[in-house]
Amino acid sequence: MLGSQYKVLGLVTAMILVGGISGCKPVNEPVNDGSSKKAEVTDSTTPVIISKVVPMELPSAEVCLPEGCTQYSIQNVDTNIDWINDYFLDRIHKADPIAFEPKSAEKVVFNDPENVGLSQSTTTVRFISQFGNIATFTIDSYIYNAGAAHGMYHTEYVNFDLKNKKRLSLEDIVLKDAQPKILNALYDSNSIWLENHVIERAKLQLSDNFYYGVNGIVFVYPLYELASYAEGMSELTLPYRSAKALFKPEFMPSLPKYVNL
Repeated sequence: MLGSQYKVLGLVTAMILVGGISGCKPVNEPVNDGSSKKAEVTDSTTPVIISKVVPMELPSAEVCLPEGCTQYSIQNVDTNIDWINDYFLDRIHKADPIAFEPKSAEKVVFNDPENVGLSQSTTTVRFISQFGNIATFTIDSYIYNAGAAHGMYHTEYVNFDLKNKKRLSLEDIVLKDAQPKILNALYDSNSIWLENHVIERAKLQLSDNFYYGVNGIVFVYPLYELASYAEGMSELTLPYRSAKALFKPEFMPSLPKYVNL
């Protein structure tokens, strides 16, 4: 008797399940929950960056002055955004105007003909990343002065607000009067490294050279400012969880929401 009851109960349960499944939409039929419509919506005011690196044509690869000669190598970005192209072109011309001057027909008379040094100057602009209205580029530069022990290199991060067509400074993206709090949070997040390099909290300053990293906003410091030449340029990361309350929300990436367990 008990066995018959279990069979009937199992049959009823199966019928309910089948009925429930058959009442749902087939898996191959689109569900009108608004998600597909949302996916089709795009912000027509935000362009998607398309970029490539191209060598710039110079009057001469080597420029000589009475002090010596310098070899130039300059590569710029060619993007689908005209005002970005103009920005970097203007920066490059202002940084190395002599590299673009027509080659003189006159013979250069060197100050020390017996020791004519050859220096090097390299500049490369690259597109790094984009999220929403913010696009990040780098200007990588290397300069070697003839006779020096080693060359000097630097990476400058350039963050653009594509909607307002401007370069973003640190002041543009942080909340009012938040910089002291950012500095303290940055020190706390990198305290072990900073203490190992004997850098006190009062001596650390915020760098306006920054980029959006995977785990936080990365502040980049020039050679020798925080560490030795051998260690390279220093980077200190402020985790997004710490930056969230200190930066303007429109300049923060979308972050996952975690439930406190």
